[in-house]
Amino acid sequence: MSAKFKRSNIVYSTNPDFNDWEEYDDEALTPEPKDQSLYVSLDKKQRKGKKVTLITGFVGSDDAIKELGKVLKSKCGVGGSVKNGEILIQGDFKAKVADILAGMGYQYKLKG
Repeated sequence: MSAKFKRSNIVYSTNPDFNDWEEYDDEALTPEPKDQSLYVSLDKKQRKGKKVTLITGFVGSDDAIKELGKVLKSKCGVGGSVKNGEILIQGDFKAKVADILAGMGYQYKLKG
């Protein structure tokens, strides 16, 4: 994994050796599953009437949400995608996804 950097909040420094870029770790920014609050809902808007199970509210790195999406798709045995911080699982798997998330230690709420 490549290093990622962010700027510090320093406006100006007279130190010629000062580096205002700080390295950070994406994994440190992803809370533990018990600290996450996910929302599981069923959606069929703009999908030509087809239902998808939508998981929102994930906080963390892109790699972490992609890994969670991969696990959910695998355990449900269907396709899906991860876009814009949301996990889409093809089909009506609301109850099954809720059971899987509970087994993994995630906090969740069912919507709709």
